[in-house]
Parts: sequence; structure tokens; C-alpha cells
Amino acid sequence: MTEAILLVGGKGTRLRPLTVNTPKPMVPAAGVPFLTHQLARARAAGVEHIVLATSYLAEVFEPYFGDGSGLGLHIEYVTEEEPLGTGGAIRNVAARLHSGPDEPVLIFNGDILTGLDVRALVATHETTGADVSLHLTRVEDPRAYGLVPTDATGRVTAFLEKPQTPEEIVTDQINAGAYVFRRSVIDTIPAGRPVSVERETFPDLLATGAHLQGMVDSTYWLDLGTPQAFVRGSADLVLGRAPSPAVPGRCGDRLVLPTARVAPDAKLTGGTVVGEGARIGEGARITGSTILSGAVVEPGAVITDSLIGTGAHIGERTILSGTVIGDGAVVGPDNELREGVRVWCDAKIPAGALRFSSDQ
Repeated sequence: MTEAILLVGGKGTRLRPLTVNTPKPMVPAAGVPFLTHQLARARAAGVEHIVLATSYLAEVFEPYFGDGSGLGLHIEYVTEEEPLGTGGAIRNVAARLHSGPDEPVLIFNGDILTGLDVRALVATHETTGADVSLHLTRVEDPRAYGLVPTDATGRVTAFLEKPQTPEEIVTDQINAGAYVFRRSVIDTIPAGRPVSVERETFPDLLATGAHLQGMVDSTYWLDLGTPQAFVRGSADLVLGRAPSPAVPGRCGDRLVLPTARVAPDAKLTGGTVVGEGARIGEGARITGSTILSGAVVEPGAVITDSLIGTGAHIGERTILSGTVIGDGAVVGPDNELREGVRVWCDAKIPAGALRFSSDQ
């Protein structure tokens, strides 16, 4: 297995305002665009050729990654004129693949952080003779996911979309968003229209008797679709809980990029990342958060499990917990923003304007 498809065309609507100016795979996690971690892990697993299936803000990817040689890869880019869904995106890039009909092609979703043993998934695919092999993981509450029950040999028996009742929860195994396709199977996906692999391709393959194999790998797995999950994933990369060869520094409690300035008495913990050119003032306390490039955190601010966008400004003594501050936004001094608050790009909140508790 030497080539892969990475699906990076989604709009990332659940991550807004982070994705107003930046496609989801390019939002920095642990100091580099999240996509860098996926590309590096693919390369470590032996992949040499990757096709990026782009759509939303497609023009951002190639200027950053170029031909992929900096990562030891050959990267090509294919842009969808209209969104085609997961299956349609895979079919849309098929002409760029070099594999023979029976050779394996690895496919990743662009928003999953995982410790998946890619080589083991490919080995499972080859030893079982499957047409498609799926990475499955187990979750405590599978109601928000598509269930994938398997038989005793690991062969997939059904695809059950988001169960609503206890009786419908027949397994805790879910589709974890990484696949190995036999190259010829990709050509059976209808071309030129939206197709969902989860709702159309996989069920249709099962119905025609194709062999779909599941491999349960319950190492680290996180869907980065929400701001809270994205912040947690970045922190886990810094802390070393999530594996990646692309973290630009040693794993530990904090990651401060070279041109950032941090006051000597500021306290950074819990996998906090401070981006290029950012500035952290005296006495600031930041836990489990991401401060993107050029952002400013004034003295005495307290930031927990939050993401501060590029060029944003956080005023003195302001308290943020579980919040997202968009690019260029200004949150004045003495504000208090709590879980779930999203401040849009370039918005301005005056001093002491928003609080969840008394100002005393």
C-alpha cells in the first residue's frame, strides 16, 4: 500500500468561527495545521502518494504543503466544484490513483485524530481478502454515530445509522473514519453526484455480497468536529496522549512556538499551545488551551480549555472557560465568558460587558 486519499473538503460548520477563514484541516493543532499530523502518520505507515480531495477554501492547501516533498510525500490536489459527499469525493479523485485493480488504497476522513495502527488495518484487509476494510472503534454512547456490527470473524453484517432507542443499540462498534478500499471498488461509486459512503456505498456493497471487513482498534480516537474536541485534541497531542510525529517540539505540559513571547510568571499547563508571534502577559494562567499566532493575552487573564484565534486580543483579568474567540476579535478587560460561548471574528466586547458571576 503506497497511496491514500484524504477527504478534506468539509466546511467545518460545527467549528465556526474557527473555520470562517480557515478550512478545518488547516486549523492549527499542537502548533501545526491538523492535516500535518495526518500526513505525517500516513507517511510513517508507508504511504508515498496522497491525493487531497478539497472543496471549501481549497486554495489554502497547496501553498502550504506544495508537492509534499517536505514531508517525504507526493501530494496531488483535486477540487470539487460542488460538494460531493464522502463517496463522491473518493470517486472524484480516482483518476489520480496509480494502484492496480486489486491493490489497496487507504482513505482518511480529514477530521479524525487517531492512534490507529494503519499497517495492521492494511494487513487485515489483505489477509481477509476484503473488498473494503473499515477501522472500527468502541464508544460508551454510540447514539451519535453509525453502528457497524460484525460477526465472529470481523466481517461487517450491517450499517445502522444513529440508533434512537436502546433496542437499536446492538453494538458499541462505530465507523471510525479510516478505510482500505480495493482499487477496483472505487470505480463502482457513481461519478458526478453526491454520494455518502456511510449511507449509500457501504450498504449497497453489502447488499450485493461484497466482503466488508471490520478491524476494531481502540487506541486513541477523537472526532475533532466541535471546538471543545478540537481544543482537547491539540492538548492531547502536546501531552503525548495522542501520537504524532509532527508535533514541533517535545511532549509536555506546554508548547511555545519560537517567536512567541511569554511573561516569566505566566503559567501554562495542560497541553497549552502558544503560536508564532503570540504574546502572553504577566500573571496570566492558561490551561489546556490553544493560543493561535499573533494573539495577545493581557496580564492576569485566566483561560481554560479555550481556543483564541489568530490576532485576537484578550484583555486584562478576563476569564475564559470552554470558549472560542474568532480571528481578530477583541475581548476587553474584566469579562467572564463561560462554556459554549463563541465570539465571532473581528467582534469587539467592551470592558466588563459580559459576566457569569458578580464583578466583585
